[in-house]
Amino acid sequence: MLSADLHFCVLIPVYNNPEGLLRTIFSIHYTKENYLVVVVDDGSRDPVTEEQLQATGVPFQLLRLPQNGGITGALNTGLRWIQQHTTARYVARLDCSDTCHPERFLRQVAFLDRHPEVGLLGTWCTFESEDGSHSYLYKTPVEHEAIIKEMHGRNVFIHPTVMFRTGLLERVGLYPYEYPHAEDYALFWSMVRAGRSAILGEDLVTCALTEGGISMSNRKAQLKSRLRVVQRFGNDHGRQILSFFKMKLLLFVPQRLILWWRSS
Repeated sequence: MLSADLHFCVLIPVYNNPEGLLRTIFSIHYTKENYLVVVVDDGSRDPVTEEQLQATGVPFQLLRLPQNGGITGALNTGLRWIQQHTTARYVARLDCSDTCHPERFLRQVAFLDRHPEVGLLGTWCTFESEDGSHSYLYKTPVEHEAIIKEMHGRNVFIHPTVMFRTGLLERVGLYPYEYPHAEDYALFWSMVRAGRSAILGEDLVTCALTEGGISMSNRKAQLKSRLRVVQRFGNDHGRQILSFFKMKLLLFVPQRLILWWRSS
């Protein structure tokens, strides 16, 4: 086991994006003795090296998968390692090329320490395209009851913003495989049904909008999985019906149009 003073682990999967990974790692600010960056390389042809990670000066653990198996398997590999090898209180998420506000982790740890009833905590974030042509602030409800209502129509918890209690995984399990490209939505639904949740109403993460991103390139499959998630976990029949029509409509709306509308 690693240090008993480990407050959290930051779980980052990577596939053929060492530059984006390093940019993300450099944005992390916290006392080095109290966190660990867990990088899971999902069979990259262009892998990050131990030397590159050492040069960042952050504490890290690099896990390499022999071949590319997809993000769900990479995330679960990281979570199992964290459970087996650390006593970290919390797990945080980041994706390659996403960056954090310097106060992000300080504020999330402080909130969870003050609110032991909360198991899952997110933040507001800004989505920004690589060329700067599209940018918008993703705002959500911040209280648990309002979060559950809103979860019927969208994922309130943007993946790279979350921090959750490691012990919560014993109750809800790991990322499920049966919802392609919406494994995070399903896991977070399980978490909000298992206990209290919250969102910090502050813009603490910048998420990169890239054409090759999983959500962008597999949008239709993701929408179908999101619909199945709501059908399984939702507890409001009326909102489930509204979600059905919303997801069906989004299947026919071009992604570029949605980005233009959100950025305007």
